[in-house]
Amino acid sequence: MSMPADDLAEYSSTAGQEPWEPDRIARWIDRDRVRAVALALIVVSVAWRAVIAVRGYFSQDEFVIAARAIDTGLTPGFLFEVFNGHLMPGGLLLAWLLVRVDGLAGWPWALMLVVGQAAVSVAFYLLLRTLLRPGWALLVPLSMFLFSTLTLEVSSLWMVGLLILPVQLSMVLAIAAQMRYARTGRHRYAIHVVLAVLLGLAFDTKALLTVPLLFVLAAALFCSGGLISSIGEAIRRFWVGWVSLTVLCLAYLPFYLTRPVPELEQNTEPGNIVNFIRDLIGVNLVPALVGGPWRWTHAGDGPPLIFTPTPGVWLAWAVLLVVVVVTVRRRAVARRAWLTLLSFVAIVTGLFVVTRLGTSLGSIAGLVPRYLSDVAVVAALCVGVALLGLRNADAQGRTTVVPQDEPGAVVSQHEPGAAASPPPVRGTVAYAMRVAAAVVVAILAAGNLWSIDRFNDVWATKDGREYLSTAQDELAGAPPGTAMVDNIVPDRVVAGYFHPDNLQSHFFRAARLKPVFVTEAVQASMFDDKGRIRPAIVDGLDIVPGPVADCGHRIASGRALRIPLEGTAQDWPWWIHIGYMSSGDSTITFRMGESTHTFEARRGLSQIFFQLQAQGDAVELRANDPNVTLCTQQITVGRIGPMPE
Repeated sequence: MSMPADDLAEYSSTAGQEPWEPDRIARWIDRDRVRAVALALIVVSVAWRAVIAVRGYFSQDEFVIAARAIDTGLTPGFLFEVFNGHLMPGGLLLAWLLVRVDGLAGWPWALMLVVGQAAVSVAFYLLLRTLLRPGWALLVPLSMFLFSTLTLEVSSLWMVGLLILPVQLSMVLAIAAQMRYARTGRHRYAIHVVLAVLLGLAFDTKALLTVPLLFVLAAALFCSGGLISSIGEAIRRFWVGWVSLTVLCLAYLPFYLTRPVPELEQNTEPGNIVNFIRDLIGVNLVPALVGGPWRWTHAGDGPPLIFTPTPGVWLAWAVLLVVVVVTVRRRAVARRAWLTLLSFVAIVTGLFVVTRLGTSLGSIAGLVPRYLSDVAVVAALCVGVALLGLRNADAQGRTTVVPQDEPGAVVSQHEPGAAASPPPVRGTVAYAMRVAAAVVVAILAAGNLWSIDRFNDVWATKDGREYLSTAQDELAGAPPGTAMVDNIVPDRVVAGYFHPDNLQSHFFRAARLKPVFVTEAVQASMFDDKGRIRPAIVDGLDIVPGPVADCGHRIASGRALRIPLEGTAQDWPWWIHIGYMSSGDSTITFRMGESTHTFEARRGLSQIFFQLQAQGDAVELRANDPNVTLCTQQITVGRIGPMPE
C-alpha cells in the first residue's frame, strides 16, 4: 500500500525535527528528578496559596491603605508615611498603583501575592541548591518553607504580603550573596548584600534584622573554629560587607526614627513578657515547624490566630528535640545551624517585646503567625543545613570554609575509606530508621496539610466583603443622588482605632460605586450595620410641646422664637432634625447657643436634617421672609442613625 504524495511530503518535512515535546520534558525530568519534584512542589504551593487568597478578601488595614492611596497623589509625604510602625515606601507605591487598576476588586492584589510568592519560592530553592549538599533530603527544608503555616497570612492578605514577601526575598538574596562572598572572597558580593538589604528596607523596617542574621550566618556557617575565633574570622574576612551594612543602617535609622509615629503604651511587666515569649515560641513557632498549629480561632476579618491544642504543643517540642539530637550527632555543622536559628529567634522575639506588646493586639500578640514569617525562612534553611550539611565547593571548584563532619559520620561508598558493604545488622537498623523517619515525615506532612486546610476554612469568612457587597448592591438600586449621612463602619470591618479611616466617607473612596455624603438633606439616608440603606433618624433631646393648637410653635412676622429643649446639650457636632409646615418658601435661621445655621424652607409640610457644632438648652428659629409663617412641633437635637427595621 503506497503513501499518498501529500502525506509523504509532510512526513519527509518532519522526519528530521526534534522528538515530540513530551519526550524532551521526560529527559529534562530524568536529568534532575529532585529539581523536577522541587518545581512541582513550588507550583502546588503557589497555586494552593492563590486559592486561599482568593477565598479571602481585604481586612482592616487593607481598606485603610486603599482609601488613603486612592485619595492622594504619589507624593513623598504619602510614600514615606509610617503606617502602624512600618516605613514601607515600596509597598505604598504598589498599593497606589494597584488600587487604580480596579479599586477594591480582589484580583489585582491576589495576582501580586502569587507573583511575589512564586519569586520567593524559586529564590529559596536556588539558595538551597547552591548552599546544601545535593540529595532528596533537600525537599524537606524546601517543603517546610513552601507549606509553612507561619507564612499563610503572607500569601493571603495583601497588606501583609506587601510588607513581608519583599523582606523574605531580600533575606534570601542577601544570604545567597553572603554565601558567594564567603566562597570567592570577592568584595563585589558585599555590594550585592547591601542591595538585597536595601530592597527589603524599601518595603519594611524589619528588613534590618537581616543584618545581624548575616553576621550570625557568616560566623556559624562560613567560618570555622570556636565561638570567638569564628566571630573574629567573620569580621576579618567580610569587613567590607560589615562596613557597608553599618553605613546603610546609620543612614536609615535616623530617618526612620524621626518619622511621626503614634506612641505605644509600653507593657513591660515581667508576667506579660513571659506569657508573650511562651506563646510566640512555645505555642506558635515550635508547633508550626512540625506542621501545626492544627487548629485556628476566628479573629474577625483579620487572619485567624493559632489555637494549638496542648498535646500538640508537647508533641511538637518532642519531635523538635529528637531532630536536634539526631542531626547534631550526625553532623558537627548541625550544632551551628541550630544555634543560628536560636539566635535569630531571640533577635525577633526581643524586637517584638519592644514594639508589639503595647499595640492593640496586646496579650494575644504571641499567637499571630505572621510575626514569625521571616523565621520560617531561617528555620527551613537551618534544618536543611542540619540534615544535609553544606556543599564543599562552588561551581568553580573553590572549597568552602565549613566545619567538617564529626568522625564516624555516615559516608558515601565513593569516599575514601568507605566500607564496601555495611554489616548486615547495621544495615537492617539503618533501613528501619529510614522507614521510621519516612513515616514520621508523612505524619507531619499530613498534619501540615490539615492545618493549611483549616486556615482556609476560617479565612473564607469575611465581614468586610459582605458589608461592601451589600452596600454596592444597595447603591446600585437607590435613586440617583440619594443623600447619605456619614457614619462609622462596623468595628468588625474597620476598627475604631483607625479613626477617621473607619468613617464611611473614607471606606468607600476606592469602591466602584461611591455614596454621596451630605451634612444637610431633606431626605437623609444611612447605611446600617449590614450595609443596607435605611432612612435616617435623630435620637436625642426634643423641644417642649408648643402652645399653639394645630401648630405647636409658631414662627411669624420675621421675629425669632426661642424654643426650650427638654434638657441641655453639651458642645458637640449634633444632628438636628426639624419637621415643619410652612406657608411659603423662605430661608430659616436656626440658632443654638452661639452657633447658627441657615436652611431653605419649602411651602407645605416638609423636614430638614443638618449638622451643627453647638451647645445649649434651647433653640431659636426665625423666618427671614416676614410674610412666611412656619409651624413646628418636632425639633430633635442628638445623634443620627439608621432607622431600625
